[in-house]
Amino acid sequence: MKVAVLTGGGDCPGLNAVIRAIVRRASEHGFEMMGLRDGWKGLLDDNHFRLTRETTSGILHRGGTILGTSRVNPFKVENGLERVKRAIERNGIHAVIAIGGEGTLSAATRMSEEGVRIVGVPKTIDNDLNGTDFTFGFDTAVGIATEAVDRLHSTAESHKRVIVCEVMGRHVGWIATYAGIAGGADVILVPEIPADLEAVAQHLQRRNAGGRTFSIVVVAEGTRIKMSAEQGEQLITSGALDEAGRPRLGGVGNIVAQEIERRTGFETRVSVLGHIQRGGAPTAHDRVLATRFGVHACDMVARGEFGRMASLRGNEIVSERLSEATRELKRVPKEFFEVAQVFFG
Repeated sequence: MKVAVLTGGGDCPGLNAVIRAIVRRASEHGFEMMGLRDGWKGLLDDNHFRLTRETTSGILHRGGTILGTSRVNPFKVENGLERVKRAIERNGIHAVIAIGGEGTLSAATRMSEEGVRIVGVPKTIDNDLNGTDFTFGFDTAVGIATEAVDRLHSTAESHKRVIVCEVMGRHVGWIATYAGIAGGADVILVPEIPADLEAVAQHLQRRNAGGRTFSIVVVAEGTRIKMSAEQGEQLITSGALDEAGRPRLGGVGNIVAQEIERRTGFETRVSVLGHIQRGGAPTAHDRVLATRFGVHACDMVARGEFGRMASLRGNEIVSERLSEATRELKRVPKEFFEVAQVFFG
């Protein structure tokens, strides 16, 4: 039985750990493993190579993905579905294991509905996939962001400044909320709640009046800014589009910093973490979670559980319907964010 594996969407720490786990488990099932290069492009372009224990040795701790990745969606490519099906038939592929986030697994869901045998593995630093408690990559990204906030604290205190730390999070604020709580941020701004910068400024002025001479503001890149009544809310973008045709985000941290300084007179600086959060070695937690997902996904193929995804529920790895996982984004609940707000003062 030949099984193909791909990694799609943004890279994140732990992808290589999943690939390694799938290949190791596959050898026990007697599967032949094929690596598809650059996500769904590997099937569209018939670009692949054989995965073995030897080719996946020593990659557990490495960031990125040995398969390469892209945001290409076969359903947005002319005759994409037909090309994928032809490649599967031509190469004698029994099943495809798709490792990805909301975009990759949404395509996998549609592929499954079209009769392709698909198993999903949830990865994204954003932790925004429904159907699983956590995705791998998230813990590493939060650790990197938390360390950054810790470091910003000392320089902010020394210079009596406000420092704005911009973290990733296009649609959801999981990284911002977790890193903000863990790092002791004084304000956290997330996409789930449009940012009222006048209220933020007043809050920072109260802190200063109470003797707190510095503040840390953590903002997710996809946070919308409340403008005038006529303008409504604004998403800050660079004006360009990314590979998936979405507006490329960028600059919300600068806007927040400028407005804080304008409204309060406090010296304000901004630090944008960007792709630093995606790179480097995965944490032990993400290595273990990725490994468990990979083993379970391979077992799902062996059992014929297609159209489903490996999922973490509590401390158990279970099989969840792909349609459920991609039905809606998992946003930060109001009650969870209220925990963070206890410390805004």
